[in-house]
Amino acid sequence: MPDEPGFPIGETVSDERSVQKEMVVMAAISLQNIGMIYGNNGSRCIALQNVNLTIHDGEFVSLIGPSGCGKSTIIDILAGLKMPAEGVVLIDESQIGGPGPDRGTVFQDYSLFPWMTSFENICFAIEQTREELEPIEVKDRAMKYLSLIGLERFRDAYPNTLSGGMRQRVSIARMFSMNPVVFLMDEPFGALDSLNRIYMQDVLLRLWLEGNDRKTVVFVTHDIDEALLLSDRIAVMTPSPGQIKEVVDVPFERPRNRKDLAESQEYIALRSRILSVLYSEMIGEIERQEQGVRGLL
Repeated sequence: MPDEPGFPIGETVSDERSVQKEMVVMAAISLQNIGMIYGNNGSRCIALQNVNLTIHDGEFVSLIGPSGCGKSTIIDILAGLKMPAEGVVLIDESQIGGPGPDRGTVFQDYSLFPWMTSFENICFAIEQTREELEPIEVKDRAMKYLSLIGLERFRDAYPNTLSGGMRQRVSIARMFSMNPVVFLMDEPFGALDSLNRIYMQDVLLRLWLEGNDRKTVVFVTHDIDEALLLSDRIAVMTPSPGQIKEVVDVPFERPRNRKDLAESQEYIALRSRILSVLYSEMIGEIERQEQGVRGLL
């Protein structure tokens, strides 16, 4: 795999202004009494129960909680890949009935077509969602976003020849190129090493903060520090069945500096508070499981 090329921090790509000038439409999201059940009879599992959450236009909201609490299920429901057993999900007061071009999704496993190059993967996404564009406009748009993530040299590279971080950059560029009103991101950096994770966080923030308006983002993570760096608010979830335990405001001004945050007493206190909420929920779940085991003895 090739070495990671440097991201052009502070540099101006020739087509960057035209990308920024594009009209940006944002969306408000409302999850109302969402419930999700998997299986039936003996295998019945309640994944989500009475999930209520409002996400405002242009907000970056992270979902955090223990494994199995339903974070990814919420992303699937918002993407229209799954329908909730109970409740409704609204985007700008319209109920979600299935997948749509108004939502772009990035998963942990990159989800690139292996038989397409980086350039072709992005072009295909644009063609499927921006039917009004002419072929030359599609190609120009794909190259703009490859340039913005610093991978124009790898336009003809196939996914299996790229590093994990580079593949994820292509996935993110593909999402931005579609210009959806909502970004859905399910642990997109979970499989990356520490340095590439930091690098990708910076890439995401740079793309999201550019322009006059910001898209609405729902971001799933297990990492409290990542959530605090990226988010406007953090929704802390309980163990299964997943519910929203608490929604925490992140008060730090943007742009955020990792070093300054780590040395801030306010940051340390807020991080400890979130850890405490997660820890208390996990301890409660362990105790419930132990009681269930003792009941069988």
